Amino acid sequence: MTTSMKGRDLLSINDLTVEEVHRIIDLAIEQKRELKEGRISKTLAGKMFVMYFEKPSLRTRVSFQVGIADLGGTSFYISSEDTHAQRGEPMDDTGRVLSRYVDGIIYRCFRHSDVQRMAEFATVPVINALSDFSHPCQALADLLTIYEKKGKKERVKLAFVGDGNNVAHSLIYICAKVGIDLVLAVPEGYDPLPAVMEKGKADAAANGVTLEVVRKPADAVAGADVVYTDVWISMGMEEEARARRHAFRGFMVDTDLMAKAKPDAIFMHDLPAHRNEEVHEDVIEGPQSVVFDQAENRLHAQKAVLTLLVSDSY
Repeated sequence: MTTSMKGRDLLSINDLTVEEVHRIIDLAIEQKRELKEGRISKTLAGKMFVMYFEKPSLRTRVSFQVGIADLGGTSFYISSEDTHAQRGEPMDDTGRVLSRYVDGIIYRCFRHSDVQRMAEFATVPVINALSDFSHPCQALADLLTIYEKKGKKERVKLAFVGDGNNVAHSLIYICAKVGIDLVLAVPEGYDPLPAVMEKGKADAAANGVTLEVVRKPADAVAGADVVYTDVWISMGMEEEARARRHAFRGFMVDTDLMAKAKPDAIFMHDLPAHRNEEVHEDVIEGPQSVVFDQAENRLHAQKAVLTLLVSDSY
């Protein structure tokens, strides 16, 4: 019997079992098909959500708002500047107050400890829409894209080239859970957190796949089915820009690097991209790029998450 996910938080992919990951993906596929066919189940009718963002966004904000509307729910957006956070109101109080008004909280923050605190005190589901540690909704959209392009049953190798950041952490968790080989090319000093690698390696070993970190992008990309990169300088890291650009020299995904992957490899990026920095224009605009399919899949993956955590029908 399938256990209900209703009322749960989603702060990290590590919160999910492999069965729950596949349940989200399967529902996303079903809801995406329904949308394309003009048949939309109003699974969130009568539900209200607050989108509480400390960091600006295009894809995250619009995909959540459109998805909630598609499913018959209502949402509204507030930034941290609209609250008393800067005057010292604790997250404990914010989570408890918002829970009295809404059925779910979608929180995009700088510090992962804040979304954890929000979830601890909120009495409605809290969904992490990005923190410095984790980006779970992005990873679910990424997995949906990989399955669409490469098949759910195929053995896939993913090469991630760049910073061992929140996106890398989420890819480590999800790839290890579902059985995707993952190699990360990361400059020394920018590795994923040791605890994430330890958990990822344990899950990877249990599922018969590999997880490793290398220093040369060519070593990671060789024979890859999927090549993935992310920005080197995220919001809040502007003071580190010069040092980061120096550390990541040679890590741009260009046509020469893509040529080391399999001929039918796809290129992925969670966007926004700094063209001709972490990815060359010819790659992101080239025939192997699936970045806009990937961006669309944020909508479908998040609709499935919202349905499973909040809907009365599931």
